[in-house]
Amino acid sequence: MTRYSRQDVLRILRITRRQLQQWERSGLIASREEYGFAELSQLRLLRQLESQRMRPASIRRSVEAMRAVSGLAEPLQQSTVVPAGGRLVFRTEGSIVDPIRRQFVFDFEPQTDKPKMQAIAEAPGALESGVQQLFFEAIQAEEVGDHVQAIDLYAHILEVAPAFPAALINLGTIHYHAGRFKVAEQLYRRATEIDPSYVLAYFDLGNVLDELKRSEESILAYETALRLAPDYADAHYNLAMAYEHKGERRRALEHWHQYLRLDRTGPWSEHARTQLRKLLSREKLAITHRAKSYLHRPSRSASRLKLVDSATA
Repeated sequence: MTRYSRQDVLRILRITRRQLQQWERSGLIASREEYGFAELSQLRLLRQLESQRMRPASIRRSVEAMRAVSGLAEPLQQSTVVPAGGRLVFRTEGSIVDPIRRQFVFDFEPQTDKPKMQAIAEAPGALESGVQQLFFEAIQAEEVGDHVQAIDLYAHILEVAPAFPAALINLGTIHYHAGRFKVAEQLYRRATEIDPSYVLAYFDLGNVLDELKRSEESILAYETALRLAPDYADAHYNLAMAYEHKGERRRALEHWHQYLRLDRTGPWSEHARTQLRKLLSREKLAITHRAKSYLHRPSRSASRLKLVDSATA
């Protein structure tokens, strides 16, 4: 079985060490040094739920409730998960379970021989659950490297639910890694238009604009992500890099500091420290940085001397 180190997981899923540690502290995944495919899929799901603004505490409550009512040891692995108003419901064994309310919800998942998307569209009230099922099938196709199948599934989802930003993001990311940057840009932009508060969409848009050498637009996208989520460490990192490429070292310095404040031990923290040291050494900004709050504030003695000079004049 293929095993992945913690650093592999951070790189593959584009999550921070802090996110991983938070999920571990919340009891959503066990702390370990190596991960298999099942754990990788579970982490991918947690990342997706977080991008949909699901808090770890809310996820944990739903998971614990599901364990209590169903007996499933790992509900996130052993069932299909659907966000529902700040909590999770789970599809398992032909039923949809709302463990917080301790209710079974009728499962409209089609059992006919019709094409899947047609059946979903015709089932009253089934659109959301059907689309979520296809979404996780697309994620599974990505995980096993079947990008052709994943693209097809995401395209079908967007035919029925064109305002599904998570599908736009994942489809855009497949095209991004394949070097189809223009296509990825269009998909990321659609996601930001559908949900202007979707932080990950702006971050990914910044990445693809950087690849397209459109630095001003890239910086604007990262800055938007940080306005929405000021503690988004990776956005500080990428924005620092973007400012360095433009030669705006003082602005880069600010974001290297912010990144290290948020992620002191992550896989990229040593590079951030190196860049910070280089900037401070090259530009001799150490004193300037420490004293910048005083630059426009004259001392009392300086003010008195000025007054004496004026009187003398």
